[in-house]
Amino acid sequence: MDGLTLLQQLVNGLSLGSLYALIAVGYTMVYGILRLINFAHGDLIMVAAYVAVMGVGLFSWPWPLAAGLAILVTGLLGVILERAAYRPLRRAPRISLLISAIAASFLLENLVLVLAGGRPRAFPAPAWLAGSLELGGLYLPRLSLVIPAVTALSVGALFFLVYGTATGRAMRAIAADWETVSLMGVDVNRIISLTFLTGSLLAGVGGTLWALKYPQVNPFLGILPGLKAFIAAVLGGIGNLAGAVAGGLILGLLEVLIVAAFPTWAGYRDAVAFGLLIVILLVRPTGLWGESLEEEKL
Repeated sequence: MDGLTLLQQLVNGLSLGSLYALIAVGYTMVYGILRLINFAHGDLIMVAAYVAVMGVGLFSWPWPLAAGLAILVTGLLGVILERAAYRPLRRAPRISLLISAIAASFLLENLVLVLAGGRPRAFPAPAWLAGSLELGGLYLPRLSLVIPAVTALSVGALFFLVYGTATGRAMRAIAADWETVSLMGVDVNRIISLTFLTGSLLAGVGGTLWALKYPQVNPFLGILPGLKAFIAAVLGGIGNLAGAVAGGLILGLLEVLIVAAFPTWAGYRDAVAFGLLIVILLVRPTGLWGESLEEEKL
């Protein structure tokens, strides 16, 4: 592989890894607060894509309006899920929360299947995202530049919220010990709802970008990116925001570089990711930047 090809693959890997990172931070935020693997998080990606495709395709909304509404609906849906499926079980055994998350995932998939049908739909992209730039022989699709930029802005805003505001301090305190924090007058329910809202808004952004990169929408769209983002969160250390971002970038780069170096392995691309998850859990179950399982914080 020559230098130009390697640089090209790094651009592609950075674009894919940015998507994983954007989705993974939603997983890690919820886990940091409730110690819950929210398996419905991937389906929020699918809902965002469907709202956008319906807005543009059926109602002829302008693309920014459709994308903005898709992100907003996804955020509100995350809050509804928290209130309906997780809050009543907050004091129940962890396995009950996990089963509720799996049930919520199947519910969303089948609800969309009934309402929109199982036929895949093409995702319309705005004209300004089409095409690419060429720089010294380097092929730079506009979307591959937009995705990392949007991810950087979104993650930067998230870090400011978590580490630079009173709400973020409350989130981190609840992640440490929400029962004690509730005795200090903090509205725990409101902060947890805000956490779900934030993570789900990021899933909405990620879902819209994912549908732009892979422009075909179906009710099971969110399964694979959701699982890959979960692997990224585990790789970086689930419960650690910076670790989730780093894990997403590493996973995206690994996937692209492995396929570029060994083209005959292209069909094993997903197997490599899931094999990586097994290796991480065996060798370093807390991830590369994770704290001990008893001490994980946002």
